Amino acid sequence: MNPVNYLYLAALLFTIGATGVLIRRNAIIVFMCIELMLNACNLAFVAFSRMHGNLDGQIIAFFTMVVAAAEVVVGLAIIVSLFRARHSASVDDASLMKL
Repeated sequence: MNPVNYLYLAALLFTIGATGVLIRRNAIIVFMCIELMLNACNLAFVAFSRMHGNLDGQIIAFFTMVVAAAEVVVGLAIIVSLFRARHSASVDDASLMKL
């Protein structure tokens, strides 16, 4: 399979994720769309790494997955505290959490 096909798939996944972040209001769906965008970037990194014949893109993709895992932990903690305070996981209610 041609590596360009992987780049097309990565662009499609990134577009779907960006659309979900911009359109949806539920915080859990927004975080899932951010994860989809990060996975699309990882796919592009690995495809470019494969095209150039080195492992740099795969190493960057690994570190991106580590950062994404930390982002999930912090994001879910914020969503749980938002849900406990407002009984809603809406992004619009997050601005009401200020003191």
